[in-house]
Amino acid sequence: MTSTSAVFSALAPYGWDEDWADAFAPHTADGLLPGRVIRVDRGQCDIVTVGGTVRADTEFVVPRDPMKVVCTGDWVAVDPGGDPRYVRACLPRRTAFVRSTSSKRSEGQILAANVDHAVVAVSLAVELDLGRVERFLALAWESGAQPVVVLTKADLVPDPVTLAHLVQDVETSAPGVPVLTVSALHGEGLDVLVALVGSGTSVLLGQSGAGKSTLANALVGTDVMDVQAARDVDGKGRHTTTTRNLLALPSGGVLIDTPGLRGVGLYDAGSGVGQVFSEIEQLAERCRFHDCAHETEPGCAVRSAVDGGELPVRRLESYRKLVRENQWIVAKTDARLRSEIKKDWKRKGAEGRAAMQAKRGRR
Repeated sequence: MTSTSAVFSALAPYGWDEDWADAFAPHTADGLLPGRVIRVDRGQCDIVTVGGTVRADTEFVVPRDPMKVVCTGDWVAVDPGGDPRYVRACLPRRTAFVRSTSSKRSEGQILAANVDHAVVAVSLAVELDLGRVERFLALAWESGAQPVVVLTKADLVPDPVTLAHLVQDVETSAPGVPVLTVSALHGEGLDVLVALVGSGTSVLLGQSGAGKSTLANALVGTDVMDVQAARDVDGKGRHTTTTRNLLALPSGGVLIDTPGLRGVGLYDAGSGVGQVFSEIEQLAERCRFHDCAHETEPGCAVRSAVDGGELPVRRLESYRKLVRENQWIVAKTDARLRSEIKKDWKRKGAEGRAAMQAKRGRR
C-alpha cells in the first residue's frame, strides 16, 4: 500500500492537503488511489497520481449528468492498476466554475473544479467589452473563487494616461476585484500575477485572442501551450487551446488553461450578479418598494443615482440584462418562478400601457 508521505510528496504540488486526504479516506480502504484530473478528452482523462500520470475511463461517474461528469481540477479515486483503468469516484468539489450550455434544456457545463482564483484575461488589443467582463465576473463569483482581471497585451497601449483610464473603466465594472496589466511578451506585470496565483488553483478564462496561451506559457516558464496570432481586425484568434489542461507552476500553485469561450451564458448565478453589481444592490436597499425593477417606479434610489451621475447608465443596463437572463435560465427548471416572471411581465406591460394612455389624455 502506498504510504501517506509518498502521496503527499507526489500530490502536494497539485493541491493535495489534509482535508483532501480526510475526504479520500473511505476510498483508501477499497484499495483505490487518489489523483487529480489534469485533462479530460472524450470520456477519458489523464490523472496525476503517486505513481505518475495515468489514463483512465470515466464511465463509472454518472456520465449522463453534465454537472457530475469528471472535469479538469477534480480529485478522484482511481483503480490502482489494470487495463483499462477506471475513475471509481469523484471527491466533493469545493468550488466549480459553471456556465450554461447551448442546450434548450437549461443544462450547466462545468469548466473547472476546485478553483481558488478565476483569472479573466482581457486583451487591450481591441476595444474593451465591459459587459463581457461583468458576465465573466458574475460566473467567477458564483463559483466560489476569487476573480482577478488581467489586462493582457499592455505593451500595445504605450501611453500611461490612456492605460490608466482603461484600468479605471474595468475597476468601475469590477468592484472588489484586483485589476492587473500584463505584457507577457515583455514580462511586464507578471511578478504581481505570479505572486497572486502562487498558491491554490487558478483557472484562466477569456475569449480567443485574449492572450491566454501566451500568459500560461509565461507563468509556467516554458512553451507548454501553442500560440497563434490574433486577427488584427477584431483581435480574435483560433482556439489554440482545445482542452482544459491543469499545469503545475514552478513558483507554486497550479493553473487550469481553458479554450477561448465565445459564449458565456449564466447558470443560476444570482449571487454572482449581485456581487458584480454590489453598488446597485446597495442602492436598491433604499428604494421605496422592495421589488423595485428600477425602471419607472416612484422613489427608486437606483434611478436617482443614474440621474444624478452617481451611477453610469451602462452599468444599470448591464445589470438588468444579466438579471433577466439569469432569471430566465433558473425559470426553465422552476415552474413556479416561471409563472411569477410571466405575471410580472404582464403587470409591467399593463402599467406601461396605462401610463401611455394617461400621458395621451393630458395632451
